[in-house]
Amino acid sequence: MRQERTPRSQDGGDWVTFIFDNIRLLLFIGLGLFGMFFVYWYFTPVGGSATAVAVGDTPFVTENEVDQPLKPVTQRFSQSQAPLFIGIIAGHFESDSGAVCDDGLTEAEINMDIATKLVNRLNNSGIPAAILAEFDARLDGFSGSALISIHADSCVYINDLATGYKVAGSSYTDSTTLQTCIENSYAAATQLSYHANTITVDMTDYHAFRKISLGTPAVIVETGYMNLDRTLLTTNNEIVVNGLYNGIACFLERSQ
Repeated sequence: MRQERTPRSQDGGDWVTFIFDNIRLLLFIGLGLFGMFFVYWYFTPVGGSATAVAVGDTPFVTENEVDQPLKPVTQRFSQSQAPLFIGIIAGHFESDSGAVCDDGLTEAEINMDIATKLVNRLNNSGIPAAILAEFDARLDGFSGSALISIHADSCVYINDLATGYKVAGSSYTDSTTLQTCIENSYAAATQLSYHANTITVDMTDYHAFRKISLGTPAVIVETGYMNLDRTLLTTNNEIVVNGLYNGIACFLERSQ
């Protein structure tokens, strides 16, 4: 005798069939939603604040600001405040000599002397700072108020125009304020011209820019030419230090 099947409940059967037939699609959608939530949570800045200390009566706005077009970096995520700390890279320190003059003077010596005096002045003013080597392990994930790398240009005599300074900001984090402050303060202190046409890819894509934490403003500064600007970079380098210090102070003031 033929036995007739009992029809399944229409409501319950349809749902079970739908879920079974589309289980891969549902899992894909669920994982996608979870991934979106994780990315949003991971990259949302944690609230915090960093207070810049007073740095005296140093004027931060110069009379003759450098007329240098800047290209602000557009960041995907907003910057969060890092603890007050300035990292100063002494260019070529613990790596190589850098440029070398005929009498043996090296770029690394010039950079270290300037960096040492600058860090001492920052610390004495209540602004925590430290010297970093060219390829310092602490650069990986470095997070602070700012990172400045100090270098000097060639000691070879090129022509009478081979004098002046230049500054390049990070292409990974918006460093416009830091770059502008240092450019203007350095020009006012040293009276050197801005040498924009000799900025190289080694500056704009400087290795340290790729290592530090996203959100840390950073610049590399070529303080002058070791030939025509030698006296300024050696005997009178307190002027150089003053220009860099004023630029950092300007940046901290504007970042509050």
